[in-house]
Amino acid sequence: MSKERVKDTWIAKKWFTVLAPTYFGNVEIGLTPADSPEKAIGRVMETTLYDITGDFSFIHIKLYFRIIDISGDLAQTEFYGHEFTRDYLRSLVRRGTSKVDGIFDVVTKDGRALRVYPVVFTINRIKSSQEKIIRKMMEEVVEKKAEQLNYGDYAQEIVLGKIASEIYNLARKIVPLRKCEIWKTKPIKVRAMVGAPRAEAQTAV
Repeated sequence: MSKERVKDTWIAKKWFTVLAPTYFGNVEIGLTPADSPEKAIGRVMETTLYDITGDFSFIHIKLYFRIIDISGDLAQTEFYGHEFTRDYLRSLVRRGTSKVDGIFDVVTKDGRALRVYPVVFTINRIKSSQEKIIRKMMEEVVEKKAEQLNYGDYAQEIVLGKIASEIYNLARKIVPLRKCEIWKTKPIKVRAMVGAPRAEAQTAV
């Protein structure tokens, strides 16, 4: 392809300003080019919670937003999952302690499905019976909150740590805890929940 052809292709493209959804403040999260609005629909944009809130303590939380609508030169999005950076997760691991992971599929009040990944870090090693109790608490909290909240509100409470705090306050009655986080979420189809994994095994570290 000639340089002139490439130049003409880029001239034909328009830049759209991508906004976070209203439940994340409609903050501008980037720009995306397309030669027609339809071609921008479905694109997934990555940012961090720090970029949205200005709070540097959230720099480790990566957010994904999918473009669902174009109005003029503005692209509207919806939450499309989140995850913590690997470096931050590694920094939470300590020798002589336990890490309890869970994977739970939930459906929000308005019928949207998410796979939710909570994790608890203990101060000391724990018994398998204690691990089972904690994992059950995780499951009950994430499912109950999903039943109570619409998709946007649920995403907000997960990303801002509110649901993790609820798990922490319950689980610390069983064993001393160092940290509780929901380190990842991703959208799934409701039908994909059939036969989906419910939880991971506890891992001592």
